[in-house]
Amino acid sequence: MSGSLVTTDVGVAVARLRAGGLVAMPTETVYGLAADAENAAAVARIFAVKGRPAGHPLIVHLASAGQLGEWVTDVPTPAAALAAACWPGPLTMLLARSARVPDALTGGRDTVGIRVPAHPLAQELLERFGGGLAAPSANRFGRVSPTTAEHVLADLGRHLDPDRDVILDGGASPVGVESTIVDCTTDPPQVLRPGGIPTEDIERLLGIELAAASGPSRAAGMLASHYAPHATVHLVDTRTEADALVARLASATLLDHTDDLVTYARTLYASLREADASGATDVVAVLPPAVGLGHAIRDRLAKAAAG
Repeated sequence: MSGSLVTTDVGVAVARLRAGGLVAMPTETVYGLAADAENAAAVARIFAVKGRPAGHPLIVHLASAGQLGEWVTDVPTPAAALAAACWPGPLTMLLARSARVPDALTGGRDTVGIRVPAHPLAQELLERFGGGLAAPSANRFGRVSPTTAEHVLADLGRHLDPDRDVILDGGASPVGVESTIVDCTTDPPQVLRPGGIPTEDIERLLGIELAAASGPSRAAGMLASHYAPHATVHLVDTRTEADALVARLASATLLDHTDDLVTYARTLYASLREADASGATDVVAVLPPAVGLGHAIRDRLAKAAAG
């Protein structure tokens, strides 16, 4: 990988953020395109670089749960329990925003998504920066999320400025799908997006059954079409169906790791990108069971197919 955009130096990344630049940062889920959450011009560039609709909310990343009170007005009991058990980790909570949160981050909504990522470079970046970082996935809006620095460079390299932006290379993201988003402003809480922490684990931690998402879109990843490759994605329930469909298609890639959901999640986005790079016109994906990480994988595949 070449080009002055890419570095492993966290100090360089912190300096770029403080100067109002953008940093593509590694997290355990996917790479995020980060900016100082309180710098309006830098946040505006996130939307411009991604081609992201202005009303689509961003997640604020913090170094620790101890900063939560600076960004939200209320931490309900379920949110406090989840923060203690799941942070740092692949969980985002939707909470009532404080006056510190700019309107641009929420699309004018009165809630904000907050996350404390677990990736060591993201942790170091946030601790040294000191404030909150607004960071959606580091790809063009609606396309396949990036899980390596190479993916970010391929997607956004021509849109970033090497004199003020940087891609912080932290290797491949170990989880591979985005964070679980839980709306903690509702009773009971709602899962708005399945992700790296399975819904069953959250229910077990809280001792309650979570509600399904309802109401308007208010968090990242809630659109019907998202995470889409250029190839057409076909969803099937069994390997037998998949093999039969692949045989009928002229140029198809098969996705099937239903016996290992951790691998399926970790490699999902890279596999979709590889299908496009190979020139495949179709991707045939076997849906995993709706348990554990299977919820997140099914969600991403369904939205990729809708695209």
